Amino acid sequence: MQARLNYLKAAPDAFNAVLSLEQHVAKASGLEPRLIHLIKLRASQINGCAYCVDMHSKESRRDGLSEQWINLVCVWRESPLFDARERAVLGWTEALTNVSATGAPDEDYERLKEHFTEKEITEITVAIGTINVWNRLAVGFRSQHPVDRLAKAS
Repeated sequence: MQARLNYLKAAPDAFNAVLSLEQHVAKASGLEPRLIHLIKLRASQINGCAYCVDMHSKESRRDGLSEQWINLVCVWRESPLFDARERAVLGWTEALTNVSATGAPDEDYERLKEHFTEKEITEITVAIGTINVWNRLAVGFRSQHPVDRLAKAS
């Protein structure tokens, strides 16, 4: 697979607009880093974005999240690692990332309301939207993740 284009070079103003959203999520949203990692990893997995899954797995590791936690995000429903707040965020992330299929179900929204304020729900939703924009850029233009080293089976 080969990259289609460099969207930063092609449209720097558009890139910087998305980057501003990213900076808001990271620095001004008030969301816990752990929740932001959940959102970024799960949406990127759903969207099949290898570039973002690679990046956000590494960032999660760097921020102290365990290998087991990172590996089980994709099967969170079957794992006891995730608490009720995290499950609410994961459910909302899936619902909004697949919004054309889910319609953002009331039950997913109600679960969020049990744990978060309206402001926090809005910030969570902006974080979900932001990673979905990045995923569409990376997948659409075939951004290539770095290869750290080739894996060898023994």
